[in-house]
Amino acid sequence: MTAPPFALLAGRVFDGEAFVSDRAVVVRDGRIADLTPAPPAGLRVHRLPEGAILAPGFVDVQVNGGGGVLLNDDPSPEGIARIAAAHRRLGGTTALLPTLISDTRPAIRAAIDGVAAAIAAGVPGILGIHLEGPFLSPQRPGIHDPARLIPFEAGDVALLTGLGARGLTLVTLAPETVPPGTVAALRARGARVCAGHTSDDGTALRRALDEGLDGVTHLFNAMSQLGPREAGAVGVALADPRLFAGIIADGYHVGDAQLGIARRLKGPERLMLVTDAMSPVGDPEARRTFTLFGRTIHRDGDRLAGADGTLAGAFLTMAGAVRHMAARGGASLEEALAMASLTPARFLGLDGRLGRIAPGCAADLVALDADLGVLGTCLGGDLAWAR
Repeated sequence: MTAPPFALLAGRVFDGEAFVSDRAVVVRDGRIADLTPAPPAGLRVHRLPEGAILAPGFVDVQVNGGGGVLLNDDPSPEGIARIAAAHRRLGGTTALLPTLISDTRPAIRAAIDGVAAAIAAGVPGILGIHLEGPFLSPQRPGIHDPARLIPFEAGDVALLTGLGARGLTLVTLAPETVPPGTVAALRARGARVCAGHTSDDGTALRRALDEGLDGVTHLFNAMSQLGPREAGAVGVALADPRLFAGIIADGYHVGDAQLGIARRLKGPERLMLVTDAMSPVGDPEARRTFTLFGRTIHRDGDRLAGADGTLAGAFLTMAGAVRHMAARGGASLEEALAMASLTPARFLGLDGRLGRIAPGCAADLVALDADLGVLGTCLGGDLAWAR
């Protein structure tokens, strides 16, 4: 049954590129029908509180877990639904890629099957899958289990792209760990490819760029740094305008000065916020620890780390990343909001329907209070108020 049309009225509306004042967003049949100064007569109107902002729903391309669930541990449609619901309610994320941390080939197949089943079942907000590893540099594993970083074999291109047309696939790999032509082969089968967890001096990255490399995963973290003579992954990422870059703006993964440098060099059109979130985000049991491949991960405030201090993903929502980027990362509020919505939508090739408030786009929206806390979301026309 189709829900009746309605309008959301806000004093400030961010349309994906700029703010407009005192606008009504008209929603009909799950899509945005109009952005107008006044709602049509007779339409049900939801008026946001004074000072609130209505923005495109956030798009997160790197979500390991949430709601007490880690994708590696529970790739079922039910587990994936819990991850998505936690990030929608707390962070305003209306579209995401559940992300598998480096694991075995059977685990990769199980995660792909779980995501495919979730999409088929209509779990809201699931765009596809992000496979982060297992073809990563042993010198830059981060929190990934070194025992699960495996050599690339014939057949792995088909394995990684097993989701096919059922959803989007993003693969993170270290270019120096795979044979020449691998990135091109993945791209030919519809996947997007990012470089990450790489110790390359820039040589393999440039080769991957020629093959169609799309971006880099969590810029600055777990990658070779910019040196006086070697560009490293950081240098290549910052210098090449073709590359998108995900970045974790939580105050722990990347210094505020580095956030500002990345914003200036990449611009909000190529720099996108990601959470790299783990299961404690929205965990209903509020557990302070969880287990990752046999290692106990502790939460200290908003910091997740193993016993040796290695960062283990993030206790972060997209709304939190927007707040940090705008307050301490040198971005304007418009830029920070775009980095959480339109830029990742553009990276995924979905900016024709996501990341914008414009007629014809999906009615995927987030309502934020004056402090950028989530008031509620609209996903495909379905309203859910957080408070």
